[in-house]
Amino acid sequence: MNPVSPRNSAPSHSASSQGSAAPHVLSTTLSRRRLLSMAALGAGAVALAACAGPSTSSGASSSAADANGPDFSGVTPATTITFWSNHPGSSEDITKQIISDFKNETGITVNLVTAGSSYEDVAQKFQTAQTGGTLPDIVVFSDVWWFRYYMQDSIIPLTNALKAANVDTSDYRDGLFADYQYKGSQWAVPWARSTPLFYYNKSHWAAAGLPDRVPATWDEFAQWAPKLKDANSSAQHVYEHPALADYAGWTLQNILWGYGGGWSAKGSFDVTCDSEASVKALQYVKDSVYQGKWAGVASSAGTDDLAAGACSATLGSTGSLVGVQKAAAGKFEVGVGNLPGGPSVTTPVCPTGGAGVGIPKKVPAANQLAAAKFIGFLTNPKNTVAFSQQTGYMPVRKSADTSELLAKNPLIETAIKQLDVTRTQDYARVFLPGADQEMAKSVAQIVTQNADVASTMKSLRSTLEGIYNGQVKSKTS
Repeated sequence: MNPVSPRNSAPSHSASSQGSAAPHVLSTTLSRRRLLSMAALGAGAVALAACAGPSTSSGASSSAADANGPDFSGVTPATTITFWSNHPGSSEDITKQIISDFKNETGITVNLVTAGSSYEDVAQKFQTAQTGGTLPDIVVFSDVWWFRYYMQDSIIPLTNALKAANVDTSDYRDGLFADYQYKGSQWAVPWARSTPLFYYNKSHWAAAGLPDRVPATWDEFAQWAPKLKDANSSAQHVYEHPALADYAGWTLQNILWGYGGGWSAKGSFDVTCDSEASVKALQYVKDSVYQGKWAGVASSAGTDDLAAGACSATLGSTGSLVGVQKAAAGKFEVGVGNLPGGPSVTTPVCPTGGAGVGIPKKVPAANQLAAAKFIGFLTNPKNTVAFSQQTGYMPVRKSADTSELLAKNPLIETAIKQLDVTRTQDYARVFLPGADQEMAKSVAQIVTQNADVASTMKSLRSTLEGIYNGQVKSKTS
């Protein structure tokens, strides 16, 4: 397949068991919870549902429209708009408070609608509304969805809308804002943004005589694992690989990059999941389950299992931080740190994640302008800090005063600082429709069915190249 770099085209952005019985895992069912973030210039990345996502077929391409979006000259903002969300990070209450403050300041009513429990639920509902039904005026979408909306011509470029709403876009964190840029246009604004963190049980660490820090590399963690296993017999696993449908495509980029591999080559659609380096990385993952027998696979949220004492460590979104701390309170102290490196690359090996918000194309201009005003308010310096304090997601504004936030929860600083060592996500994950679920299925074969890594990745490559050639190539050429 010919490598293509979409952001360079314009300024911006069934394998069978191998005979061995599967080790005990909490469940082999792929859960539907989702998190997560998008490839960016200078930044790294939630995953797709186990069911198939919407088609990317559409009529006219969005790229044919004005790169800055509609003209809002003479437009008066609507007095009532609707916001579809899945309330990432249990954010419903803080979002309602921000909505109330917005109405007090502007007189504009925002109706908050629970459009599903995951980003995929929202996406399916949004897709259905395109062909009939009532559209929202603002919609939340994860890193793996906005590009699909761009290809479907269902969202507007935001430059003119944000300018008309007097939103200072230069104050957004550069990498997070650039995550949603393509062919010279801005397609979304960062909101519930995250990175994966390495979470660990400090009591388990102390019992094993380990230093109070995350492992520098995954090889170091493999050396620590037997000590953790021996010292904490009540834990079901030393480590839990995050739920596959939720996190495989996202978090495993960390290990793949550390070994010098990836789902695809950096900045390209050239699929490399079956390269020697990528196979070695995923062999490490398989060996942690079958050979070392110190790792398992979470059935839903590995961070919930950590808080319950079922494992000593896991990877999870920063958006889970506050919830994990509350769940573990009175039982043990939670530790977090940057993601471990690998034998080839130690940094940067962390993707960003989470969600942004955008504006549908097929709603009145008055609603679009009111939506832009609310987006600016929702993500302003004060509210992004309040949102971070309640959820653990990262503040998205440069001028946000985080001093009080960090005083109350110093662990959030780890997530903020990790932004400096993030990497652009692999195009194969974030730009290929349905690729994330295919990655999850393939990894599930490896870690729950003991499938051969090399042959499974070869099959995955064929699948991903088929998606690219059939659905994406013509729209990015």
